[in-house]
Amino acid sequence: MDKKVTVVGAGNVGATAAQRLAEKELCDVVLVDIVEGVPQGKALDLTEAAPIEKHDAHLTGSNGYEETAGSDIVIITAGIPRKPGMSRDDLISTNAGIIKSVTEQIAKYSPNAVLIIVSNPLDAMCHVAFEASGFPKNRVIGMAGVLDSARFRAFIAMELDVSVENTHAFVLGGHGDTMVPLPRYSTVAGIPITELISKERIAELVDRTANGGAEIVGLLKTGSAYYAPASAAVEMAESILKDKKKVLPCAAYLQGEYGINDLYIGVPVKLGKNGVEQVIEITLTEEEKTALMKSAAAVQGLKDDLAKLG
Repeated sequence: MDKKVTVVGAGNVGATAAQRLAEKELCDVVLVDIVEGVPQGKALDLTEAAPIEKHDAHLTGSNGYEETAGSDIVIITAGIPRKPGMSRDDLISTNAGIIKSVTEQIAKYSPNAVLIIVSNPLDAMCHVAFEASGFPKNRVIGMAGVLDSARFRAFIAMELDVSVENTHAFVLGGHGDTMVPLPRYSTVAGIPITELISKERIAELVDRTANGGAEIVGLLKTGSAYYAPASAAVEMAESILKDKKKVLPCAAYLQGEYGINDLYIGVPVKLGKNGVEQVIEITLTEEEKTALMKSAAAVQGLKDDLAKLG
């Protein structure tokens, strides 16, 4: 493979992302984790599945960062996961230290990489990685909107009994309870869902989307979602590796767009070989603008909490 992606964190999200990357034959994969033997074991297990899955991606497990040198993309999933009763925000102090340390190592060995941040609280961790890496804003991106939109799309498909391939949805804002699903921009085969589902039912689907992660945490009891988050990160990576220029909702660093400054927030962006190649501004109603600003204020609060941590 002529492309190389490092996945930091060999837990459920990281290992699943490594599996998806390899099986799609997108790149060679380096899986990094601090726990001795875990990334090596999972990389070997995935390698032994390769003859059956029919791919020739090379997988490497490591406890250090030398093996990651020259990565095109680094997906950062490291950190502690949520447990029942915890919000994403409860993770901030522990995960901020982990993300800072990881990012400094990545920047040292792969100074030209694009960083895709998955760790929670997502928007705040993007700020940590942005500052720790010293990378330009287009090369530090958060995975949130793709996941949240996928959840919304899944619920729409279930509601209408249609193929998920026909559903399209946009979710803006921070990755948390204040996220902003946009029913007006959410469609089934081009038909707005506002034409197909009652306003009351849409509100219920929107609420389920906003609490989608917590719903899974509550069911699993000992961990958080990983199949869909891994798929979301890999869709972003694929658009960058193949320079597909897909328009996807991602956490991007805004400097004036949508009236928001110096903040990572979920918006539609064009993803290509340079990372975020364009932030796409769509027209919002006053109600949607208010919801987005409320979400931005929540993210700003997390950013302020980070500053207090030093």
